[in-house]
Amino acid sequence: MVKNTVIYARVSTTKQETDNQIQQLKKYAETLNLNIKKVYVDEKSGRVSERPQFRQMMKDAYVRKFDLILIWDLSRFSREGIVKTLSYIKKLKKWGIGLKSLQETWLDTSDEGMANLLIAIFSWVGEQEAKRISERTKAGLERAKASGKKLGRPKGKKDKKPRDNLGYRKRWEK
Repeated sequence: MVKNTVIYARVSTTKQETDNQIQQLKKYAETLNLNIKKVYVDEKSGRVSERPQFRQMMKDAYVRKFDLILIWDLSRFSREGIVKTLSYIKKLKKWGIGLKSLQETWLDTSDEGMANLLIAIFSWVGEQEAKRISERTKAGLERAKASGKKLGRPKGKKDKKPRDNLGYRKRWEK
């Protein structure tokens, strides 16, 4: 069965090229007898979701304009962290769209059993990473306290930019 497939390629800067990714993915699609409908290309960091072609691809996936997304590797798809990447994969699965990697042959969510296994593994890895980050942060704070360093903002010093109740700068206010 020939699946309607799209390619998603990404580079971080305009100084880089996606030609190698696209050429290899097209050859890969040909060997799998896949029908390439469209190629989405972003020249933007994978750490942000504000990638125009990525967002368009996800919109097109939602309305089932294709069945499968081919990617070079998972880092080209997203570098937003395990939780965010997992949420994209879950959405695609819910919409009936597969995700297949050229470099990571184990990453093929069009295989139902593999998709469920990957989601379980990614969920566990994300949970473990969150725990490790929390432990490292606590250890760093304890070390700083033990060495006599005072934590928090110095008293009497006003921050020019407003902050929310967690101490983060409010980016939406000027």
